[in-house]
Amino acid sequence: MPEKSGEPEKPGEPEEAAEPEEAVAAGKGPAGKGRATRRRGAELESAILDAAWEVLLAHGYGGFTYEAIAARAGTSRPVLYRRWAKREDMLLATLVRHLRRIEIPETGSLRGDVLAFLREVNEDRAATAALMLVQLADYFRDTGTNFVQLRAALSPPAPGPGEVLVARAVARGELPDVPRPARVLDLPLELMRHDLLMQLSALPDERIVEIVDVVWLPLLGVTGERAG
Repeated sequence: MPEKSGEPEKPGEPEEAAEPEEAVAAGKGPAGKGRATRRRGAELESAILDAAWEVLLAHGYGGFTYEAIAARAGTSRPVLYRRWAKREDMLLATLVRHLRRIEIPETGSLRGDVLAFLREVNEDRAATAALMLVQLADYFRDTGTNFVQLRAALSPPAPGPGEVLVARAVARGELPDVPRPARVLDLPLELMRHDLLMQLSALPDERIVEIVDVVWLPLLGVTGERAG
């Protein structure tokens, strides 16, 4: 039996697991439209994860059930169970698909790079901040985890944005090659995340400039003349 699916099977319910994985029932959900279609492999999985994202946005984790997602995707619950035995696994797959990794721009200067990166984060993540805080509250409570742990689960081990930005600046000769605490390297993005979660909307550009010019660059020892 799958763990904590959100809708336990009813006694005597017909066995559905024998249904071909790629089958999409006619007339079920948005995919059916009154005629039978078949999707396979990556196409079917993409349709399911897109449907799961829509359910999450509309109903939060409390409404993120196998039944609701299968209905929206126009497929059956056994198709979902075969891919994700636990609801938490399906949530992580959904978030990985829809929360794209933001690439760090290369502008030729540390200040230009970090401003361009934070502006893209601001544009791309403002709506997501509200989702994380509100729609995933039930997920954090049910799993006993928090936002930091979720972020770690979604991101493969890799140098953080601050580490990449500073390494580039060192290579360009903008900064000396000396050890710096991870807390310092991570500070611009952490301040951005904090403000997005508190404000639940995109930040004004002057706040982004303030994070860079008033807080981070002076902390790194970059003066106005050397900021680029």
